[in-house]
Amino acid sequence: MDTLTPLAWTLSLAIAMFGGLVKGLVGFALPLVLISGLSNFLDPWLSLAGILVPILVTNLWQVGRQGPAEALDAARTHWRYLAMVMVAIFGAAQLVTAIPRDAFYFVLGIPVIALSLLQLSGFHLSIPPKRRIAAEWGIGFVSGMLGGLAGTWGPTTVLYLLAIDTPKARQMVVQGVIYGAGSIVLVLAHLRSGILNNETIWFSVALLPTALLGMAIGSRLQDRMDQALFRKITLVVLIVAGINLIQKGFVG
Repeated sequence: MDTLTPLAWTLSLAIAMFGGLVKGLVGFALPLVLISGLSNFLDPWLSLAGILVPILVTNLWQVGRQGPAEALDAARTHWRYLAMVMVAIFGAAQLVTAIPRDAFYFVLGIPVIALSLLQLSGFHLSIPPKRRIAAEWGIGFVSGMLGGLAGTWGPTTVLYLLAIDTPKARQMVVQGVIYGAGSIVLVLAHLRSGILNNETIWFSVALLPTALLGMAIGSRLQDRMDQALFRKITLVVLIVAGINLIQKGFVG
């Protein structure tokens, strides 16, 4: 890993804090914020490595807040989706180093834009009970592929849970379980792929404190801030960042 400039460190820490703030407020989107922000001025593989420890710790924190009994029940109910996400994350993560670095900007930018536009549009998918099993496998696979390649499987998971009419309180429990289990697999997968190694892990660890600080602030501000407006502003910022990533892919 090349030595980062003071400006790069400052921007990285600020982005980690903002990503934590978003997660504290809306419950997800930390990977989207981090990967889209960091990749605009850092090597994309270093950016991917950088998000791994903050994702792991914040997601495990989120799971811990739910309680073991509720978490276990959520895992049993959604075991197909959970299993497919974990398998697809591990498999897709092994493909990352085979993708040319310039092309990897497309791999990062396109999902960021697509997922942000999908949420911004208010699109609501409805899955009838008779198609639920097929949807669990199918959407779980898409989520896992996005998780393995770009570190983000939150938006498609939220879309899936809304599509099966999951109550809000229950949704937070299920999200925590899926994010927590997926983040463990993601870290293990990238230890194997080489993205997370003896050099890059320290960059990822360094981003953790500010991400946790941002998450703590976001959690405290939940009742005071207009979450819907904040979420829309965040998604617009992510779309702009995603467009810039794609532009970098063209320029090389």
